[in-house]
Amino acid sequence: MAMFSKLKQFKDLRSQAKSLQNTLAEETVYADGAHGKVQVVMDGNQHVNGVQIDPELLKVERKTDIEKGIADAVNSAVKKSQMAMAKKAREMGHLNLPGLS
Repeated sequence: MAMFSKLKQFKDLRSQAKSLQNTLAEETVYADGAHGKVQVVMDGNQHVNGVQIDPELLKVERKTDIEKGIADAVNSAVKKSQMAMAKKAREMGHLNLPGLS
């Protein structure tokens, strides 16, 4: 009987995780790098939906600035999406996943 209980708990957890994933897909975070010249749009599931680069950076001699700007913007967006994930998980009240406190 205990095995069926564990299977039900697993199924419930999987269902809750899927619900959280669907909710997070509707979240949008914006982040920038290179002093606002690189912008990233990401959903709550950490899927990058867009990148904008100021034309001023689009010069061969600015290649390093672009690369650093993109990395900074993506890292910032990931951090913001993780915060959104933790908030939604708390709001849903029934998910207690490690690392989301």
